[in-house]
Amino acid sequence: MSAVSSGGERRTLAPFGRRRLRVADRREVGAYVVLEAADPDGPPPRPGQFYMLAAAERWGGGVDERPFLPRAFSVLRTHDRRLEFMLEDVGPGTERLAELGAGDGLWVLGPLGSGFTAPQDGRGALLCGGGVGTAPLAILQDQLRAAGSPAPALLGFRDLAHARGAELLDDPRVATDDGSAGHAGLVTELLAAALGEDPHVVVYACGPPPMLEAVRALCEERGVPAQLALESGMACGFGACFGCVVPLREGGYMRVCVDGPVVGAERLDTCLVAGAGH
Repeated sequence: MSAVSSGGERRTLAPFGRRRLRVADRREVGAYVVLEAADPDGPPPRPGQFYMLAAAERWGGGVDERPFLPRAFSVLRTHDRRLEFMLEDVGPGTERLAELGAGDGLWVLGPLGSGFTAPQDGRGALLCGGGVGTAPLAILQDQLRAAGSPAPALLGFRDLAHARGAELLDDPRVATDDGSAGHAGLVTELLAAALGEDPHVVVYACGPPPMLEAVRALCEERGVPAQLALESGMACGFGACFGCVVPLREGGYMRVCVDGPVVGAERLDTCLVAGAGH
């Protein structure tokens, strides 16, 4: 298992070309699907890195089929040379991935992008996620706890069915938009309360752009460092198409797929330009 980087290099380099894996397991967790695939020839990813995924069969190649692009997914966790991914059926591409079962082929390219770095200056870690943004926080929590660091998690979902995704992390506090599970309201309300109790933390967040923007603004207001795993629609995953660029506070742009997806919140003016997610 790859350790959380303590600084400097935040990425594990992907092997050249995509790899064809076999789905080893598929399970449903509320509104989500978790796919597991053995990856004996791939390097262990760092928390926050992602993969480009595509079904090996019926991926838009036949008559009257839509030619789907691969989809970008953060790795949920890794163990025994296996990868897990969390996804939700929200359209034709994710529908095809969600229907894969044990034995089906899965193309993967990765690990890609830059991941999280461990807290510095004696700060603790506080995880904050929304929806499928839960995924990179699970592997991060695993590795921080393995290193002896507590990693409490705050997770937000729209309703009870989606809130089952919280089961993928240890002992999270949950918020739901409709109040059907946990706190009735936004996960950023839980975050504001937690920072009021202990601001000497680094916030690690992943979720839809409006949630990340609220996290960014709140942490800036409180003077709390934050690392944000941006969600963005990606066509290639390795910086060639410039389809996932976001503007930086110091000027210029970054490509989410190669310069991120994890970025220090202080570098951004807003997260709302990061796109529509997976």
